[in-house]
Amino acid sequence: MIKVGIIGLGMLGNAVALHLLDLDFKVTVYNRTREKAEEVKRKGAKIVTSPKEVAENSDIVIIIVKDANAVREVSFGEKGIIDGKYEKLIVADMSTIGPSESKNIWEEFQKYNVNKLDIPVMGGPNVAITGELVMMVSGNKKSFEYCKNVFDSIANKVFFLGEKGIAHTVKLAMNLQITMLALALSEGITLVKNANVDPKIFLEILNSTYFKTGMSEKKAYKMIEGKYDATFTLANLKKDISTITNTAKSLGIELPMIKKAEEVYENAIKEGFGEIDYTGIIEYIKKINESD
Repeated sequence: MIKVGIIGLGMLGNAVALHLLDLDFKVTVYNRTREKAEEVKRKGAKIVTSPKEVAENSDIVIIIVKDANAVREVSFGEKGIIDGKYEKLIVADMSTIGPSESKNIWEEFQKYNVNKLDIPVMGGPNVAITGELVMMVSGNKKSFEYCKNVFDSIANKVFFLGEKGIAHTVKLAMNLQITMLALALSEGITLVKNANVDPKIFLEILNSTYFKTGMSEKKAYKMIEGKYDATFTLANLKKDISTITNTAKSLGIELPMIKKAEEVYENAIKEGFGEIDYTGIIEYIKKINESD
């Protein structure tokens, strides 16, 4: 069985590691804050003190960190992945970063004869723990085929999209959808509630139509109740929104709605909503209406 390394034990990384351990994969992990590794350690993961050691103990190293700078640090920094590289090692980046950054990092790995795949996913820790993520993959086809058993264990749908950078482009397009859905639901709920209509009626009607979504069927009811257990924080989505707007700029295209959304999410963070779930954007919509 392929030995898997995981660098980054945030909510998603921790859930992926736990699921692989449940399937009896040999898992080696590194996290900058060692305390976050205790749960996976109890499940049988090997805990090491550097990305270098993860590489030395793994056939595939999965990176799940905050941004491109963090990917570079664990890859090429002191005691980074490249210091522990060996022939046939594959690096798979599950972080959400821009496609141009992904290509640059791929090129850097190529200098060390290390194959890198892009493997961003859709779905949070609540589905990662049961292996029901949706994964987008781009990079070397042979490397993908070698890792496919691992990927099929992590996700119930895996899409191979082609050359480097493509998967991260599609991932950004997917997070654009999440952004707009959260805002649309927030404004719809706010509109009907302020017109003295039960927002649950609004959701019942919405979910009876072609326009229903998983978010409107599940998270929207928690939004009404003010429950925002974070599976993906508002601040993290804002980071991805900025990556979307930067990518659009690099492509020479205008995406006016996501630019407006970036402003809204930035203001919500300034108001203190950054660490709740991204659907907590409704709290910011409430607040600006209360202050009028």
